Amino acid sequence: MTADAAAQPPKACADCRLRQLTCFLPTTPAELAFIQQCRESTPRVRAGRAIIAEHRASPRLFTLYSGWAFRYKTLADGRRQILNFLLPGDFIGLQGEFTDDATHGVEALTHTHLCAFGHDRLWDIFSRQARLGYNVTWLCASEEQLVDENLVTVGRRNAAERIAMLLIHLWRRAERLGLVDEQGGVEFPLTQQHIADALGLSLVHTNKTLRKLERVGLHEIKSARLRLLDPLALQRIADYYAKPMRPVPLL
Repeated sequence: MTADAAAQPPKACADCRLRQLTCFLPTTPAELAFIQQCRESTPRVRAGRAIIAEHRASPRLFTLYSGWAFRYKTLADGRRQILNFLLPGDFIGLQGEFTDDATHGVEALTHTHLCAFGHDRLWDIFSRQARLGYNVTWLCASEEQLVDENLVTVGRRNAAERIAMLLIHLWRRAERLGLVDEQGGVEFPLTQQHIADALGLSLVHTNKTLRKLERVGLHEIKSARLRLLDPLALQRIADYYAKPMRPVPLL
């Protein structure tokens, strides 16, 4: 089996490899059958392409099955703010349900595979599967908490604190998905421009700060992989106190 084939969602939701991970909440057979019924397709979106086009209504919701993506907004002059990075299992597009068009865009950072659901099935989830409806509500609350943390980062943390926070948070998210190799490295497809756009820094400042943290032996980014060399020091710099990540819903 090729790597690309292994990254594709299986035909049966019961065979989903993500559902075998302990970081996701289990589903009952009835819930799984309902999710299977709601799933319309399993599209592949190549790196750099839009999953949801900014300012255009999307008729579908998505679960990211494999790959990385990011959610963003742009200003009239082209300046971009990356709102958050998306990893396998993340639910995409719910905000568009409550507006006439997409208030943000979602772009594939790497080649991605997704599970697509029609917007019209959202009410069915709430009316026919109460626990799944609660899970959607939980995901909304979790997204709001992430926005709060990002606001603190951009508003109050300095450049070193911002970058330390981003590195350790993304590493932990990848770790819980089982994506850490034997050397402690994880895939890290972000460019310095992505980091600058996510943290509200200039590209020059981002470059200098990354090099400074790497010189003192806190992390290493090499061949698009991130390795944390001194995670405790990064936690102290970021004022980030790691708590066990609770299992999350998977639709």
